[in-house]
Amino acid sequence: MTIGDHLHAFHRLPVHPFPGPDERRDLPEPDGYAWRVSVDVYETEEEWTAAFARFLETVDTTRVRALVVGAWGEAYDSDSGPVIESLLAARDRLPALRAVFLGDMVMEESEISWIQQTDVTPLLTGFPDLAELGVRGGSELLFPALRHTGLRRLTIEAGGLPAEVVRGVGASDLPALEHLDLWLGTPDHGGDSEVADLEPVLSGDRLPRLRHLALRNSEIQDAVAAAVASAPVVARLETLDLSMGVLTDEGAAALLGGQPLTHLKKLDLHHHYISEPLQDRIRQTLEPAGVEVDLDRGDADDDHGADRRYVAVGE
Repeated sequence: MTIGDHLHAFHRLPVHPFPGPDERRDLPEPDGYAWRVSVDVYETEEEWTAAFARFLETVDTTRVRALVVGAWGEAYDSDSGPVIESLLAARDRLPALRAVFLGDMVMEESEISWIQQTDVTPLLTGFPDLAELGVRGGSELLFPALRHTGLRRLTIEAGGLPAEVVRGVGASDLPALEHLDLWLGTPDHGGDSEVADLEPVLSGDRLPRLRHLALRNSEIQDAVAAAVASAPVVARLETLDLSMGVLTDEGAAALLGGQPLTHLKKLDLHHHYISEPLQDRIRQTLEPAGVEVDLDRGDADDDHGADRRYVAVGE
């Protein structure tokens, strides 16, 4: 699996691309869309900061509720620092901003593990009313522990998520957070976290309102599932997502042998390596209780043995 499409919706709003410097088109109402500001690295020499300056002058940004940052140039050579600085410099002109997605790039623009990020927490400290933050790319990503009382959704998509980032998220005080989605990835792409790094998240002590937890896209999915099976946070969840990784019968059996999951609205395990008998047991245990179970195998091909098992998104 690759990241093949740009975001079509973000923060419950359809995404509208801000036109390039030579495009002429009517613009929609500012508060009805998530605005995507991006540059075409192959067809224009415009810098992202210049495109954003045009956006500030063209759109009534006092009404903008969500921003999607696309390609800011050759993202494997330049990090997101100037983008974050530009957003912070314009915060007085973005009083209604509640959501930012940083790095909405597809494979043709940059492989996910090549996207150079930086410390993204200044977006949270600079926008205290931000309710949603999404980040794509784990290279050079930093997320030191912080307190933010407004953030409700945090998504970090990576082919490899550094353990330091996982620990930073776990150590953060996020009392309003309802949705946490971490793509842990593989060691080959910088994903060096271990199950112990997830303990603060799984305890739920700093996440009293968490209802959706996704810990996915990892090679250690069996160990993650075993830890989740006895994690205190699970009792308050509505959805649990352990998809996109190398989840086998070992992890599935651990889930079935752990605390009850019948209170969930959904259990998402798509892209997995679970045998048919274990899949049947999961369905028979949960579906009669009304739990929606996603066991779509997708492109997870188990015909060539354990040494040919892959996460859904790596490169």
